[in-house]
Amino acid sequence: MSLLKIASVPPATVGPKSTVLEAVEIMAEHGVGAVAVVDGGRLIGIFTERDVMLRVVLRHRFPKDTLVGEVMTSPVETITDESHEEDALVHMVERHVRHLPIVNTSGQLTGMLSIRNLLEYRVDALARELHALDQYLSNDGPGG
Repeated sequence: MSLLKIASVPPATVGPKSTVLEAVEIMAEHGVGAVAVVDGGRLIGIFTERDVMLRVVLRHRFPKDTLVGEVMTSPVETITDESHEEDALVHMVERHVRHLPIVNTSGQLTGMLSIRNLLEYRVDALARELHALDQYLSNDGPGG
């Protein structure tokens, strides 16, 4: 299964010359905790809630005057859209990241995967499996 089925597609993006305030407004509008930073269609970084806290608020910078390119995380960890969701989860846990931009084989940004996306998908899959097992065990077929 493609990770794009559980990720935010299209991903929320900003340019490096966008202000932190503009990026936070886009994050709020899309209901996400990170935006991909693109320049000329190329992924150059990621800007997350953690970046806001550690690189803006903690350093007493003004969101209206601070450019995303000055405080984004770069280089950015990515994953391909052909990767399995288990691989993505292991990658996120090992690297301590909560958001992974998804790129295709050409390196183009195609989506943004969050730890929340993955966990909701896993919980839904487990709930479906539990329901199927419950149905199987509760069926009273011939000889039952």
